[in-house]
Amino acid sequence: MILKDIHCCILIPTYNNQKTLRRVIDSVLAYSGGEDIIVINDGSTDETVSILSEYGSGIQVIHNDRNRGKGYSLRRGFKEALNLGYKNAISIDSDGQHLPSDIPLFIETAYQNSGALLMGSRNMEQEGIPGKSSFGNKFSNFWFKVETGLVLPDTQTGFRLYPLEEVSKIRLLTTKFETEIEVIVKLAWRNVKIIPIDIQVIYDSNERVTHFRPFQDFTRISILNTYFVILTLLYYLPKRLFLFVKKKGLWEIIKEEAVKPDESNYSKALSIAFGVFMGIVPIWGFQLLVGIPLSVYFKMNKVLFLTAANISLPPLIPLIIFFSYKFGGLFYKNGVQLDSIKDLTLDSINKNFVQYFLGGTLLASFTGLLAFGISWLIFKVLRKEA
Repeated sequence: MILKDIHCCILIPTYNNQKTLRRVIDSVLAYSGGEDIIVINDGSTDETVSILSEYGSGIQVIHNDRNRGKGYSLRRGFKEALNLGYKNAISIDSDGQHLPSDIPLFIETAYQNSGALLMGSRNMEQEGIPGKSSFGNKFSNFWFKVETGLVLPDTQTGFRLYPLEEVSKIRLLTTKFETEIEVIVKLAWRNVKIIPIDIQVIYDSNERVTHFRPFQDFTRISILNTYFVILTLLYYLPKRLFLFVKKKGLWEIIKEEAVKPDESNYSKALSIAFGVFMGIVPIWGFQLLVGIPLSVYFKMNKVLFLTAANISLPPLIPLIIFFSYKFGGLFYKNGVQLDSIKDLTLDSINKNFVQYFLGGTLLASFTGLLAFGISWLIFKVLRKEA
């Protein structure tokens, strides 16, 4: 099976990788039959132009007028591949860490899964993997799960197969390393199937040149993830939950999660307690923004957490604020003492925010502990652990 069987080309974005570029191109040529290779030179200042000229018409080369970023180069490659009529594009880095001998794995998997995004999955635990690469990948994997609900072993790999028709339907905003995150999150939001493929990886410190700038690029990625998390909380997560609930029924979902056999009673009770805590703690507008990532990180039961967090439904909010004030008044005597919920006004809240915030935090903690104890006892009585 060859690239033509899946209407696929190979994209090689490159910037100042003269030590490894020739070897990567030669290795890829063995699998492409001398065709279907698009190299995007991102304004290289080393011997890249001279190396590329050696191949003549054997490869297609796109030159950026200056160094614009890997994302910009990939986007140019996608556009060119679409113009040439390709349906898929395999991207491979030019720094020599990926082995073109894994290309047949992508071809075979794509042939069986038309329209899927294929992600090369590196063994990040093997000897020689830089510590910052391993940490960066775990960081990226975590936020990808928060933003999409999907688990991938390697979200930072540069060895991928993109379904070009699906890529053409999304609007990409970034131009640097973060583009590789942007494209997979947006494809996941479009329900494009994503399949990880185990690949080999080589890290040779004598040859490999990385252009990842820890501070600048990590900041860009963090800003992008913040943007994605906000979109997830405001739109994509409610959309996923609505469709899921509509399909199965709310009560049926809650019941299934409550009796889920692979979770302990302690874990379920903790999920409920944390939901109650986040529903009351006085960080209005940010409760789910903080609570959902933490519930994912600590592997809590997300359905039970979200159900319990709804303790702060609009009709209950005035009561929660009032009792937060009263609770805070037990410990903070200099605040505004309210005798009735009718005394609760924006002016009274503004006069002493300290009392409200202290009381709300303590009330959230007390109520969360109470919810944990009650739910744990209920689970203990009604549910046998495996």
